[in-house]
Amino acid sequence: MSRPRIVIVGAGFAGYRTAKELSRKARGKADITLLNPTDYFLYLPLLPQVAAGILEPRRVTVSLSDTLPWVRLVLGEADGIDLDGRTVRYTDPEGARGTLAYDRLVLAAGSVNKLLPIPGVAEHAHGFRGLPEALYLRDHVTRQVELAAAADDPATCAARCTFVVVGAGYTGTEVAAQGQLFTDAQVRRHPLREGMRPRWILLDVAERVLPELDAHLSRTADRTLRQRGVEVRMGTSVKEATSEGVLLTDGEFVATRSLVWCVGVRPDPLAESLGLPMERGRLLVDPNLQVPGRPELFACGDAAAVPDLDNPGQYTPMTAQHAWRQGRTAALNVAASLGAGVRRPYEHRDLGFVVDLGGVKAAANPLGVPLSGLAAGAVTRGYHLAAMPGNRVRVAADWLLDAVLPRQAVQLGLVRSWAVPLDTASPELTRAPGRAQARQEADARSGPGAATERETRPGEPASVQADGQEPEVAASAGEAVIAEAKARETAERKSPERQPVEWESPEWESPEQSPEPARNHPGSEPATYQPGQGPGPTKRTDADPAEGDS
Repeated sequence: MSRPRIVIVGAGFAGYRTAKELSRKARGKADITLLNPTDYFLYLPLLPQVAAGILEPRRVTVSLSDTLPWVRLVLGEADGIDLDGRTVRYTDPEGARGTLAYDRLVLAAGSVNKLLPIPGVAEHAHGFRGLPEALYLRDHVTRQVELAAAADDPATCAARCTFVVVGAGYTGTEVAAQGQLFTDAQVRRHPLREGMRPRWILLDVAERVLPELDAHLSRTADRTLRQRGVEVRMGTSVKEATSEGVLLTDGEFVATRSLVWCVGVRPDPLAESLGLPMERGRLLVDPNLQVPGRPELFACGDAAAVPDLDNPGQYTPMTAQHAWRQGRTAALNVAASLGAGVRRPYEHRDLGFVVDLGGVKAAANPLGVPLSGLAAGAVTRGYHLAAMPGNRVRVAADWLLDAVLPRQAVQLGLVRSWAVPLDTASPELTRAPGRAQARQEADARSGPGAATERETRPGEPASVQADGQEPEVAASAGEAVIAEAKARETAERKSPERQPVEWESPEWESPEQSPEPARNHPGSEPATYQPGQGPGPTKRTDADPAEGDS
């Protein structure tokens, strides 16, 4: 008798927690496969500290292979799901295609940058959802301050050291707060023209900073940002972005080379491709995190519209806290559907929220107790250490070093502008040169969010411009690289599809013996649970320390 096959798509907060709980419960009694584009779990709440040079990139990543025993890791991006055939198609990092068969599927694909139909934003802005984007932003900010310090023209200097952040939620607020401290530290070593200092502008159409949180956290964050010199402009957003700056909705034009897009997130497009009932891009599930009419399909995290049992008719927001808890519930209910344990609905209780404002400043309300200043800073860092599933000692060591040593403001040059476009379904990956989609970013320059003044086009080796070749020669070299990459990709697509590995063990109940079917039977009635319309999702980047792993 074959063991049940469980496939988990995505290793964010929800997918990682699902895999970890299932590996503990199954202990080799089921084939658990985790499909993810990277080999690590990313702790998103600390990503602003990576961009600000406080933490090294690997500090916020946790190895999937090292921390998930009994789980088979498959590197790749899901291309499509055949619900009737119970298979997941994927493409690995080198372009090879594969297929994974399943008896139970957990969709935890997460979310991507939220886009708005604003002219120029997709071309000139960069998001903040993945490690490559954080690395790019750190290089870009460092470069702009260095170029501003060397500029002879006052207008150029002012534009280069002006940074615009759109979105005053968790991510935008923390990026602006950490960024102002980072650039202030830089100009102490690279002084700008007399009377100039880095300028950070935080925009949002909402009435206040952190609109999704209570008034105390909002006031604390707003006061700290303004005291630090950040220009907080509520009720204002971007009307148009150009290579020279941004036009605001109030009519002002701000000359800048840096536009950071933090307006929120949208569910991964994979969920919508299934053709099942959706709620604002999220897959509708019942309180047990199962898709009605598809008992073999579970969804959790940002990909799922989970009913909020404490607020009938509404859905839980797209937050890391909910995703982490839903991952555990999904694991228990997947096991229950295979005859191990009993299923349970997803229920939650907020333990409070924390916002890191850089230095010793923070805003927090643990268990509803409002805190600010040093006390909030201590609670915030303790919260993150408790919530992280690994690297706690390394993170604490980096915090200690940052407190006693100056930060290293250097450009590593690992991520180029065109490699991290705003409009991407995979913010955790850099876009490879030579692919057709990468060529859409060929005109990236030194405008908002661009990499350098003389950015190489996708497909052109960096040495082309460095060697001083003429533009025609450079274009030919780029076209040759693109043609070679496309030919390689075509050859890889023709390779045979990978087949899933099957193991044998009678220890777990097989899907055929399960009290519920592994797939729909003709004529079966779908579940009728349909919560009413709820408010739109809000973005919160926090995890639950009480639920965290030690």
